[in-house]
Amino acid sequence: MRRAVAPLLALTVALVLADSAVVTLALPDILRHLDTTVGEVAWVLIAFNLVLALVAVPTAVVFARAQPRVVSAVGIAVFAGSSAACALAGTIEVLIAARCLQAVGGALALVGCLELLVELYGERRGVAVWVTAGVVGTAAGPVAGGLLTEAFSWQAIFVVQVPCAVLAVPAALAVAARPALPPDRHRPAVRPNLTLALLSAALTAALFLLVLLLVDGWRRSPATAALTVSVVPLAALGSRPLARLLRTPPEVEVAVGCFLIAGGLVGLAIPPSASLVWTIAPQALVGLGLGLTVDRLSAQTMEMRLPRVHHAGWTIGARHLGVVLGLAILTPVFTADLQDAQAPAQEAIASLVLDAPLRPEGKIAVAQALGRELAEQRGQVPDLHRAFETADIAPDERAAAAQLERDLDAQLERAATRAFRDSFLIGAGLALVALLTVVASLVVPGGRRVTR
Repeated sequence: MRRAVAPLLALTVALVLADSAVVTLALPDILRHLDTTVGEVAWVLIAFNLVLALVAVPTAVVFARAQPRVVSAVGIAVFAGSSAACALAGTIEVLIAARCLQAVGGALALVGCLELLVELYGERRGVAVWVTAGVVGTAAGPVAGGLLTEAFSWQAIFVVQVPCAVLAVPAALAVAARPALPPDRHRPAVRPNLTLALLSAALTAALFLLVLLLVDGWRRSPATAALTVSVVPLAALGSRPLARLLRTPPEVEVAVGCFLIAGGLVGLAIPPSASLVWTIAPQALVGLGLGLTVDRLSAQTMEMRLPRVHHAGWTIGARHLGVVLGLAILTPVFTADLQDAQAPAQEAIASLVLDAPLRPEGKIAVAQALGRELAEQRGQVPDLHRAFETADIAPDERAAAAQLERDLDAQLERAATRAFRDSFLIGAGLALVALLTVVASLVVPGGRRVTR
């Protein structure tokens, strides 16, 4: 049990931070199962990040004078209980409420696990393990959520968290850490936290919009989308050996990471086609940028700053406030672009149907079935397969109808790709703004221009 304590605490950190995006690929299933609206189901994602951002700093202030192992155990237990409530939720209101409670427990668990890992490993290594676990959890969240949704159901996302969290409760209680009351106090590290918030907003495009494009726009299965976006966490893991090999200064490393994230998002905005292969290189750039920036910035916000939990709270708050900012900026943009793309897409569909090598009665049957599907699926990229299944098409025209369906799917994929383009470019712009904050710190550290 003693050897399992630290891994269980690190796993808890990864689970909590994975929850910021773990439900992304499950949102369509939640929408259907709970019979809700797109606006309400988005709050399953937003609520967790917003509450975690708001309670992180107050939680850290209260925690500074408490017993770390007790508060950590309570937070982990609340996280486990609310995860079970999420899995059992029968309405969207209950699910959102459980997600809010999950965020409160997660905040307690995050700041508590930091102190316990420092007690186990020492200052430098403990903070490094805490930060690395968070980066891995953030990047791997959509992958894990997509695979569990495809293999079982969206409820499985929350079910698997319960035993892991329950095992971490005695692990937290096994560490005899005492609250640190250092005489030295420091102000929050404003610039690294600002950069971290802007990068978190930019990464929302890669971790949230990309999976929506794959599942809703390009009609890939959740499992296929999950395997596709696994490029991001794999590249993030590979970034640390690369950074050690290059031996660049920390600020330069962060600047390069910001530039890579921006470049990756531009690549996602302009794929030549809807082939998954065109997303691999941009995702690799985003993953490398993620690995070079988030852990380095998180370490900078806490390095030699006391009390440590206060600055951890500011870091957690900045990261998740950035996620909420990204969702607030990007969601209306791609929603509006999807709506704007409907009219030209429908015109293209009508043109393809008219030009199809079908007899007039076959064209009328297909047009009527397509009209019903387009009306029922208004506001989203439609799945037209059911229209061709229900249309009254003569047996000798089935091959031509199948080719028409492929042509229509290709047209919709192109329309969806264009609809997501502006959102990816805005995400790239946010990464470049983050880059400017880093460049400003290199040129004017402490308010003075560097001269030689």
